[in-house]
Amino acid sequence: MSEEIRWVKTHCARNDHGGCGLLVGVKDNQIVQIKGDPDGYLNHGYTCYKGRVSADRLTHPDRLKYPLKRVGKRGEGKWQRISWNEALQETADNLLQIKEKYGAKAVGFGVGMPKGLEHFVLIRLANIFGSPNVIASQDVCHAPREITGVHTCGFYPVADLQNPMSLILTWGSNPLATNEEGQIGSLVLENIKKGAKLIVVDPRRTQLAARADLWLQLIPGTGPALALGFLNVIIEESLYDKEFVENYTYGFEDLAEHIKQYSPEKVSEITSVPAELIRQAARMYAEAKPAALQWGNAVEHSVNVFDHTRSLVCLMAITGNLEVPGGNINAHDPKIMGLGKFVRADLIPTKAKEMISTHYGIIPRLMTVAPAYFRKAVLESVPYPVRGYYGMCTNPLVNWADSKVTYEAFKSLDFIAIAEIFMTPTAAMADIVFPVAHQYEMNDIGHYGIGHGMILARPKIVDPPEECWPDMKIMNELGKRVSSPELWHEDYEEFLEDLVKPAGLTYKEFVAKGYLKGPDRFRLYLEKGFRTPTGKVELKLSVAEKFNLKPLPEFKGLSEENDSEYPLTLMSAKTPNYLLSSYRWVERLRQREPHPFVNIHPETAAANGINDGDKVLIETKHGKIVQVARVTDNVLPQVICAALGWWYPEGDPSQQYEWRKSNYNMLTSINKLGKEFGTPNLKNLPCRIHKQ
Repeated sequence: MSEEIRWVKTHCARNDHGGCGLLVGVKDNQIVQIKGDPDGYLNHGYTCYKGRVSADRLTHPDRLKYPLKRVGKRGEGKWQRISWNEALQETADNLLQIKEKYGAKAVGFGVGMPKGLEHFVLIRLANIFGSPNVIASQDVCHAPREITGVHTCGFYPVADLQNPMSLILTWGSNPLATNEEGQIGSLVLENIKKGAKLIVVDPRRTQLAARADLWLQLIPGTGPALALGFLNVIIEESLYDKEFVENYTYGFEDLAEHIKQYSPEKVSEITSVPAELIRQAARMYAEAKPAALQWGNAVEHSVNVFDHTRSLVCLMAITGNLEVPGGNINAHDPKIMGLGKFVRADLIPTKAKEMISTHYGIIPRLMTVAPAYFRKAVLESVPYPVRGYYGMCTNPLVNWADSKVTYEAFKSLDFIAIAEIFMTPTAAMADIVFPVAHQYEMNDIGHYGIGHGMILARPKIVDPPEECWPDMKIMNELGKRVSSPELWHEDYEEFLEDLVKPAGLTYKEFVAKGYLKGPDRFRLYLEKGFRTPTGKVELKLSVAEKFNLKPLPEFKGLSEENDSEYPLTLMSAKTPNYLLSSYRWVERLRQREPHPFVNIHPETAAANGINDGDKVLIETKHGKIVQVARVTDNVLPQVICAALGWWYPEGDPSQQYEWRKSNYNMLTSINKLGKEFGTPNLKNLPCRIHKQ
């Protein structure tokens, strides 16, 4: 007899960072409906279409359902089914052989953005194995904001959308389409409804820009100059918080002198934003009490990321918007296991000295390796050879800058193992592929370790296919084979118990609560100062000379010079329908966005003989791809905005699912990198287009 619908509370995941509270309806081990939970802390009942159809990810007929071993040439698409024991043992044997020949650091452990607790189990696996090299996307995602914040003010300044504010300044952030580490767009809209003003800094006319009191449409890549222009207006017009600046900042006089060269008129020439609009926006932000600056991932897509993020933290500081409700806050964790203890950082005390990226003088506290440096180690043995790779929750062949180099690096590795839900271009390059359980099929914890002061319960709702394992289980069992078994759990779910035990809870009790949030501690600097060498917000870095960093933020120009052969400026933007390169196989999402669309201004389209719906060739000095024209005035005439993350699950397996055809990262390069984080230039690329 069929059971009635059973409703389970959980939180969305693997759709950006997620975090929306959900009510999931289950019947006969099948998810039949998903809707927003009115009690959701971050979303108050809202959820997006991608979240509502997220169970479709689990039921595709081509989903990976058992371990595979490569039998043809690498990337040829020929596989044989093997047992879990064979897959784990073969992976362990190969990793240990590489370790014996080259040392543990010759294995890279790869991951994308943090999606759940498995991210930190992978860091633990690397640490216990002895490798300092966790290869991650942090160079272009989250870490520049977080670590620059730590160096400047002692913490990662998160926009506080839970408390009332007078104004929200979104800077390279579009939370109505994609959510930044749980900064859900519905909270932005709620604050606007309550009277908060809105300023949007974005090269595109987004839905949010259309609602803004002021929209600053800048040329891609010129954000650092615009931020310096804001600082110029606020300081020159004495709009800064004088008490805070006098008592709690270091280097203000130097900053004030330095920013005189960034007048609104000068910045207008760089950004294309009218000087008077720069003045108006800077005044509005400075005079609003409090104001939240919601910065997005886009600020991290340029070699100038350090200057960009430094300028924005300085902006928060001199206006008195740090550590105040409704401003940018230091989010404190609840009583849970600390990150260092969880990942067993104690077992690799020399990690910071031995990482690949240390050779390049990256900024202190960045503890993952930028993909550009990993590939140099693979292809050139600099600073030492790297021959193996274990990856999960990531698709480097499409998502890393300079895809041609990624392909060459993966082709040359001695051994690759990938854990995936679906055969992706990267998984197609592996020697062993593990089939994984996905969200709703495992117990998990969300938002751990990403600096937002909360963790979210994600209980298992339905059973996975028989041979699909959670990533945490795969790594727990692999860990027992490549290191001392006593460093691992009998049952991987003990990781969940470890994490919440300091709160006096079992995992089951945590699930009943739904989430844990740390205490609000505003204006803690009044008692303790800031956790920097000077005890103050360092507008001028006191350790700049020691670490070979710039003491003051600056803008020296775009990283790629103008080229008459490539007269347009290329950028990209995430879509609300996919998660970077994920889920092109989900039919209801693909129906919404069946093709990779490139946004082209009507003037530019007409000048190039392009009509809406035409296939167009996009070219940079680094490569060329084909996408489908969408003629729109939401971009400037000199700017085109291409689609990210495209490959074709329906394509030829022997060609790794046509990852070259429309993949944005065929157009990017790692020839120039930001020194501090190893960040490549992902936007403001000189380009040209023509009808195919």
